[in-house]
Amino acid sequence: MPISFPGPARTLWGLLAGLALALPAAQGQSPVWPARPIKLMVPFPPGGSTDTIGRLLAGELGQSLGQSVVVENKAGANGGIGTDQVAKLPADGYSLLLSGIGSNATNYSLQRNTPYKDAAFRHVALLATGPSVLVVNPQFAARTVADLVRMAKERPGAYAHASAGNGSSGHLALELFKQTHGLQITHVPYKGNAQAITDVMAGQVPIMALNNDTALAYVRAGRLRALAVTSLARNPAFPQVPTMAESGIPGFDVVSWFGLSVPAGTPDAVISRLADATAQALQAPKLRQYLEGTGFVVASGTPGQFSDFVSAEIAKWQAVIQRAGITAD
Repeated sequence: MPISFPGPARTLWGLLAGLALALPAAQGQSPVWPARPIKLMVPFPPGGSTDTIGRLLAGELGQSLGQSVVVENKAGANGGIGTDQVAKLPADGYSLLLSGIGSNATNYSLQRNTPYKDAAFRHVALLATGPSVLVVNPQFAARTVADLVRMAKERPGAYAHASAGNGSSGHLALELFKQTHGLQITHVPYKGNAQAITDVMAGQVPIMALNNDTALAYVRAGRLRALAVTSLARNPAFPQVPTMAESGIPGFDVVSWFGLSVPAGTPDAVISRLADATAQALQAPKLRQYLEGTGFVVASGTPGQFSDFVSAEIAKWQAVIQRAGITAD
């Protein structure tokens, strides 16, 4: 025989039953983060340094957070296509971006209609920085930065420098160098580093600035001669190479960088845990050895410090780019 309840008891029973059903649903709507796999966007093709760093970072973050971190590559527009996609995703902690100098600093000035702005992101952690290396053909007459400045001033327009393309990091580093000294050195843009490096080694174009990881093997083999690194401090991978500051340009500081960023609106608790997990990841031997072995300097700091760093990078490169009238290819 079914059990019946008087009216008030029946009402109370119904409320209790409804609450019992609602609790799991409410808990399901707000699970402890992370409750499922996380996606890390690497806005460049597979195979390069950026991709390698992203994959090593993803593995370490996955171990720390207890969820798999899956890398997705979406290249194009100097990192802009993948970066724009992350800017438009939910700010729930499940979409991360491997941010960098191109996609999150120089693109804003190089591209007329960047579909995203810096306000679309919260910046979690600076991972690593690496200088450009000012290199020349081994037979080129300039043995120091001072030699190069003197020669360029004596013969304005007589020398040329190669780059991987308009707006590339090497192009911008040399533009700042030229602006600092008022030098006239002709820019010769290539479609990528490969042919540019070949022509510098052959003496067709004698001067170039390369990212530390690209320059390292050529400098060690003597196929290119390094005049200076563009970071404030000497780079451990190039211990004998002076800085620009040591070469007579005080305060000259140009570095490429990688960071971890997320869509704006991501909760503070998620930001804090991601920052802690990233700091832990940067101590992992495999990631640290890769970074240091290719000339990067492992970074540290708070989300606020990284945000200030990004703002300063945007302002610095905006001034250089506007002064030189540079646009992306």
